[in-house]
Amino acid sequence: MKTSLVFLLSLLHACAFLAAEEPAPLSVAVLGFGAQKDIEPESEKLALLLGVQLSEHPELQLVERLEIDKVLGEQELTLTGTIQPDTAAKIGHIVGAQVLITGRLIEVSGKRMAVVKLIGVETSRVVSVSAEFAGEPGLADAAKKLAGQIAERLRDPKSAFTAEVETWDAMIARLKALLPAGKERPSIRVQIPEQHLTRRVPDPAAQTEIQRVLQQLGFKLVESGPADYIVEGEAFSERAGQRGQLIFCKARLEVKVADAKGEKIWVDRQTSSAIDLAENIAAKSALQVAGRSVAERLVEQFFAVTLKP
Repeated sequence: MKTSLVFLLSLLHACAFLAAEEPAPLSVAVLGFGAQKDIEPESEKLALLLGVQLSEHPELQLVERLEIDKVLGEQELTLTGTIQPDTAAKIGHIVGAQVLITGRLIEVSGKRMAVVKLIGVETSRVVSVSAEFAGEPGLADAAKKLAGQIAERLRDPKSAFTAEVETWDAMIARLKALLPAGKERPSIRVQIPEQHLTRRVPDPAAQTEIQRVLQQLGFKLVESGPADYIVEGEAFSERAGQRGQLIFCKARLEVKVADAKGEKIWVDRQTSSAIDLAENIAAKSALQVAGRSVAERLVEQFFAVTLKP
C-alpha cells in the first residue's frame, strides 16, 4: 500500500512538472483572404478549410471565426489580405490573437495559388507561405499543405512571432545596473492625476507605477514640499471595445520632469492598452503599463545620464 501511494505521488508530481513545462498554445486568428473577382468564392472556402486544418495542431489556439467577424465588423476593420503589420497590433489586441493569418488568391498563367502571410502581433514579423491549387476541388489539399507550413513556421523559435516579456525583477536589476552605485539618489515628487472617460479616479495607476519603479531603485519619494525633481503630467483611459465578456481599454500618459527651480528638462508620452473582464481594471492596467514604460525610459534616458559621477 505504501509503495502504491509513493508511486501515485511520484506520478502526480511528474504530471504537474510536465504541465508546468508545457508551453501555452499560440493564439492564432485566420482572417479573410483577398482574391481576384473570378475566384472570390474560393478565397472564403480556403480560409474556412485552413482554420479547420490548423485546429488539429494542439500547439495552436484558434480564435473563433464568427467572433472575429463580429468584433472587426464592429470596429469597421477589413478582413481581407490588405492588412499590414502597422495595423496588425490593433487587430490582434482586439480579437485576442498573437499571430494573424491572412493572404490572397491569385491566378497566373492558368495556375491558381494561395499566398498566405503570417503577421506577429507583438513583433510585426511577417512570413509568407504559398500553395498551388487546381480550382475548388484542390482547396482541401492546399489548406492541408498551408496548415503544415504555417505550423512549422510558428514552431521555429527563429521566426520570433512573439516577444519575450521582461519580468519585474529583471527590469529592476537592469535599471539598477545603469545607475551609479553608492551615490545618493535625489528626491522626486510624482504628481499625475488621471481620468477614465469623464470622471476622475482615485489612486492614479500610472503615478503609482512610476513611484513603485523609482522606489525600488532607491529614489526618495516626496509627497509634498520641495524635491530635487518633480515629475508631473496627466493620464486618461477609455473603453475601446469588447470581445465577449472581455473589455478592451486604451490609455495615454504624458509626463514632464522639472528640476527644483521649475525648469522643464525632460518630457515623454506613452499609449498602452489592456483587456479584462472589468472595465475599470482594464483601464487601470493600461495606465499601469504606460507608467512602467515611461518610468523605464525616465531612468534609462535621464537619470542614468544625469547621475553619472
